[in-house]
Amino acid sequence: MSDYILEMNHIAKIYGNGVMANSDVSFNLKEGEIHALVGENGAGKSTLMKILFGMEQPSRGEILLRGDKLRLNGSRDAIARGIGMVHQHFMLVESFTVAQNIMLGMEMKKGIIVDRRKAAEFTRQIGEKYNLPVDPDARVSSLPVGVKQKVEILKALARGAKILILDEPTAVLTPQETAQLFENLRHLKKQGHTVVFISHKIPEIQEISDRLTIMRKGKTVGTYETKDLTEKEISSMIMGMTLDTTIRKRKGTFGDIGLKVENVSYETSSGVNLVDDISFSVRKGMIFGLAGVQGNGQVELVRMMTKTLPIRKGTVSFLGKELANTDYAIIRYGKFGYIPEDRLEQGVAGAESIQDNMISNRVDTEEFSHRGVLKKDAIHTFAEKNIRQYEIRCNGDATPVSMLSGGNMQKVVVARECGHDPEVLIAEQPTRGVDVGAAYIIHQQLVKLRDAGCAILLITADLNELLKLSDVVGVMYEGKLVAYFDETEGLNEEKLGLYMLGIERHSEEQIRKARNLT
Repeated sequence: MSDYILEMNHIAKIYGNGVMANSDVSFNLKEGEIHALVGENGAGKSTLMKILFGMEQPSRGEILLRGDKLRLNGSRDAIARGIGMVHQHFMLVESFTVAQNIMLGMEMKKGIIVDRRKAAEFTRQIGEKYNLPVDPDARVSSLPVGVKQKVEILKALARGAKILILDEPTAVLTPQETAQLFENLRHLKKQGHTVVFISHKIPEIQEISDRLTIMRKGKTVGTYETKDLTEKEISSMIMGMTLDTTIRKRKGTFGDIGLKVENVSYETSSGVNLVDDISFSVRKGMIFGLAGVQGNGQVELVRMMTKTLPIRKGTVSFLGKELANTDYAIIRYGKFGYIPEDRLEQGVAGAESIQDNMISNRVDTEEFSHRGVLKKDAIHTFAEKNIRQYEIRCNGDATPVSMLSGGNMQKVVVARECGHDPEVLIAEQPTRGVDVGAAYIIHQQLVKLRDAGCAILLITADLNELLKLSDVVGVMYEGKLVAYFDETEGLNEEKLGLYMLGIERHSEEQIRKARNLT
């Protein structure tokens, strides 16, 4: 009898256009283990997990569950066989309560009416059973991101999941929330559940996983006991080479103010202050890192800076020009770059080619067009240069962006926004979901721009990234700027996490003094 509860043997996935996402992948799981799945962007991890969750059909190979051949014709089949998945972007109905989300599709009824009392009681019981207590009656839209993740996990467990796939589960968590998640996963493991943990964060993989499988270029490199490998060995096997990811950053020389935010607030129609009297400046030659747990006003602040939300209170200025009085198209065609948080929704046009996406923010400039006629050679040269510089894995600049992995899509966005040497750059989660090699390339580019005098506002949930790149750090909590560090020496992830959770905060006088120093 096999030692494994699940085996995926010699899996291949070839799409209709000839793209081979998986060429020969073997992957197995033991009962009651936490198994990390790692690999660079485009390695085929997401495709493999979509096959396991029934979202894709393999072109060849077999799946065995407890020794029996398994064919999954959709995610419902996977759920029925005890396989659950928590996606990186949560699949929750924000306007529903916790209990309504957990019971969605399997509601308990009293006659023809949903029995809310029974649903709430079931939610409490399953939360206690798995050490994931939640308030059944809380509206999901009001929950912090760490609690939303609990709800997603409970949704899967409520449907009988014994194998739980977690896709980048710590991407938006503070160190304290990550520690709590790991405690919860160990509790699930003790109860016999098996967890697949997908992450690019090697220290976390080492901390939480029992075994790990490494993928590269659509194939399995190997499966190993995690304790037998060092961080450097894991990184080398992921990339196929030894990579030094140290960022060498000289001390910054700050120039004039590039981006200025003064007394900015944003209030919803129901009177909730999502951004509450925020003020800071980003000087040329400075990376200003803004930390905060997702949902504390950072998104709304950026939306005001990019004119997708109105600025009703306060002012935002780019290079001395007040945003409210300036057409956003003029700003976009000027020396301004914006790397959006969500590459799929805001960053790329998936059906269009890499070269079309590369120039989409500057298509009408003299660089790429003349009297309405596109300069095809210039566009091709620009796109190919960026493909080489950012190591974008593709079949040339005519490749539709939708055919790229998430990390390679991100490189297209970063290349476009940094390719015209901006003087002001807003970088919102610039390396979310990208591998260590891609993150290093993006980090190098941000530091290069900073050294050339660009004023960079960096908004990231990755505190290691924040501390590695930032000259100055601010922290947002409940819409307010609650901490301001005019240097990063002595700062660490745990200390920042306390401010992000509202446990610690600077006085208004401290923040004002620190801001004046920079």
